[in-house]
Amino acid sequence: MPLHYPLSAVVAPQVGQRDDMTLALILTTISPEVGGVLVRGEKGTAKSTTVRALASVLPPIEVVAGDRFASAPGDTSPDGPGPDNRWPLEAETETRPVRLVELPVGATEDRVLGSLHLSKVLADGVAEYEPGLLARAHRGILYVDEVNLLHDHLVDLLLDAAAMGRSTVERDGVSVAHAARFVLVGTMNPEEGELRPQLLDRFGLTVEIAAPRDPQLRAEVVRRRLAFDADPTAFVASYADAERALTDRIVAARKLLPEVELTDAVLTKVAEVCAAFEVDGMRADIVTTRTAIAHAAWHGRTHVTRADIRQAALLALPHRRRRNPFDAPGLDEDLLDQVLGDEEPDPEPPAPQGPEGGADESDESGFETGAERPPQPTDGAERPPQPTEGEDGGSDGAGDGDRPDQPTSEDEGLVTGAERPPRPTMESVVGSAAPYQVRRFEVTGTGAGESGKRSRALTTNGRRIGAEPQGEKHGSLHLVETIRAAAPHQRARGRTDGRLVFHDSDLRTARREGREANLVLFCVDASGSMAARKRMEQVKTAILSLLLDAYQRRDKVGLVTFRADSADVALPPTHSVDIAAKRLADLPAGGRTPLAEGLLTAVEVLRVEKVRDPRRRPLLIVITDGRATHGPDAVNRSRAAAGWIAEHGISAVVVDCEQGPMRLGLAGQLAAAMQATHLPIAEVSAQALAGVARVA
Repeated sequence: MPLHYPLSAVVAPQVGQRDDMTLALILTTISPEVGGVLVRGEKGTAKSTTVRALASVLPPIEVVAGDRFASAPGDTSPDGPGPDNRWPLEAETETRPVRLVELPVGATEDRVLGSLHLSKVLADGVAEYEPGLLARAHRGILYVDEVNLLHDHLVDLLLDAAAMGRSTVERDGVSVAHAARFVLVGTMNPEEGELRPQLLDRFGLTVEIAAPRDPQLRAEVVRRRLAFDADPTAFVASYADAERALTDRIVAARKLLPEVELTDAVLTKVAEVCAAFEVDGMRADIVTTRTAIAHAAWHGRTHVTRADIRQAALLALPHRRRRNPFDAPGLDEDLLDQVLGDEEPDPEPPAPQGPEGGADESDESGFETGAERPPQPTDGAERPPQPTEGEDGGSDGAGDGDRPDQPTSEDEGLVTGAERPPRPTMESVVGSAAPYQVRRFEVTGTGAGESGKRSRALTTNGRRIGAEPQGEKHGSLHLVETIRAAAPHQRARGRTDGRLVFHDSDLRTARREGREANLVLFCVDASGSMAARKRMEQVKTAILSLLLDAYQRRDKVGLVTFRADSADVALPPTHSVDIAAKRLADLPAGGRTPLAEGLLTAVEVLRVEKVRDPRRRPLLIVITDGRATHGPDAVNRSRAAAGWIAEHGISAVVVDCEQGPMRLGLAGQLAAAMQATHLPIAEVSAQALAGVARVA
């Protein structure tokens, strides 16, 4: 069995950050009803290392010997004896470590929920259920790395099972229900895209982490990692006492948890905090309360203090304040302190006894009034001193410093069709209005990409439209078609006892049609002819609305801009529409219109992405007024680039930004050359489209 890096050896990157992650993981193992942990952070910040190390400090569990569902004596289980499937209290047990079950991003629904045991169905005619990952993770930890890249329907299954503590399977002639109580831990890099706000809310706690900025801490991280890789056994042994202390403290906290008193004053204070931050629903109140109770038990107290509520709010509320996909998670700690006030909640349920008792207990636990972070777990004295220079690390700086260079005086003198007289600089940065719902654009034909919500495709989920030989594919079994394939060969196979004789070549999997996610590449004209404030605001609002639509449909997005004498890839294809929105906000306008360069740069981005991700089909959205004013023979070069796009069958939309009574119709000509959909910018809105339909 491979050795895991010790939890107590993980170096805190900055004051409180790694402590918050470790604390959140420990609190949710003390009280699994908290609902799991989502860890957000940049790559290379030991997210996976910390999660895998957690299992080694959890106390072992007793399970019924031979039970496939890790049941305890007295629990119901599909393997349990008797009519009620309940194991007797005197059942033989065995002790084993807590399991850490890792769910791959590419897992299928059958693998997660479980399915028919195919070999027994085909060989013996017995419909037996084969447990999936949810059953294996019962009473353990289910870890999903890069949870933001997991298919939405699988995330829904995981979170529903985590909330209900039970998994029910009704499929392929199997009806099974089994316990599935586990600690759900997800890690993600926000640069690869965000989870939907509805899914964020289903995680009990969330933590933001970043790599250390202090050189001494970075050196200590490398030193410990090299020591572990050189001799894992000796390194783990050196932290054995610290690991054992963590285990003992978790056991003590679990025993103390039922004794922690929850007073009306605590409930009222939690409600005041949640109301002050305007979180939706009641899940935030419930999770914050449970976390505060677990935090009190972790510090050996039988009553909840102000410090417990504060720490619980810092872990449970930031991601629940995110109402818009472009809103960054966060919490105003000054407002939190203002709502909490200076007085401790009453520790006695019957009547107030004065604040001094709670304050003393808080001091004993290591919390002072207004303390920003909890003390580190008792994980040994090997940690280096923490920096105090005021590092925050709360932002990775994505999107900063990406403004194009200032135009030269030559650029300023060559602006064609500019709507204002020349100034010392022709650059202007205009904001956008609130986004709106847009009409749906699709890639033509039927694809076979990743599941999403945009274009038609053959996917692993969706409506069943046929069957195909299994081959190397692993999908849901199409039982009727499998029997139909085997039936003509029964006499040749020597069928004698009434049972069908199956071969592997008979297996048929369901062919399903659903929706796929696409690559939506924006090619945006930021030249002088677009620089009028009203027009650029309209353009940015339309792009922001299209980005919101791409976020909801789980697309990858990219951004190419062209102005002056060149085109730039402002954002390579990514799942993070947040970063695209930031780049859009800083997009300046001014200069000539290098339309041909913009189209060719977009084509090159699509070519490279085709090599990286061949199954994901692209949708090119060109936002321009159709003018081409840069370079010799600019118009013909633009038409040639448009013809190349049409020749290669790239699905495209030209959003026409031309306005006013005197229109040249150049964007329409560009759309015709590209064989693309031509759409005036005013008709991007779904509401405007509905208005046109009503008039017609």
